[in-house]
Amino acid sequence: MQATMSDPNPSNFRKRQLGSDGPMRDRAADEVDIPSCATIAYSSEDRAHPIEHLLDGQSGPGATRWTSARPDVTEQILVEFDQPQTISRLVYEVEEAIRERTQEVRVEVSEDGGRTYRQLLVQEYTFSPRGATYQREQQRLNLHQVSHLRLTIVPNKNGSGTATLTSLRLFA
Repeated sequence: MQATMSDPNPSNFRKRQLGSDGPMRDRAADEVDIPSCATIAYSSEDRAHPIEHLLDGQSGPGATRWTSARPDVTEQILVEFDQPQTISRLVYEVEEAIRERTQEVRVEVSEDGGRTYRQLLVQEYTFSPRGATYQREQQRLNLHQVSHLRLTIVPNKNGSGTATLTSLRLFA
């Protein structure tokens, strides 16, 4: 068969547009590919900053982020794994460059299908546009058979604001 100029793929040549498969960040060998092995449940999201931004591979100050749709409301993000996971490390980032406020993040895990949870971490981040606007948290863990990971975000422990997280990464 002869290829013509109108054929969308005139040969067996494989190609893709850069960026069409998502971010170009290299995933560490032990990083859990959350989108492929879990469902993400969430209490709300701003359409301009959807939950997908939390897992898009972008990180650091100015990166995309998840933001809730409701100011001054405690929000939850629940990672529901298809199969129980081993987690040795948790990394997440938080950024707030507009308002002065204190946001609290609580991290809990379940090993029984979400019936009970054990708290791993409670951390407060105080943001000031004239000072600290970005925080990166990294926790070493020794968890086995994790069925669910829950993040509870209190956006307004001090001040007013909207719950936000820049990135979430887990490692086996």
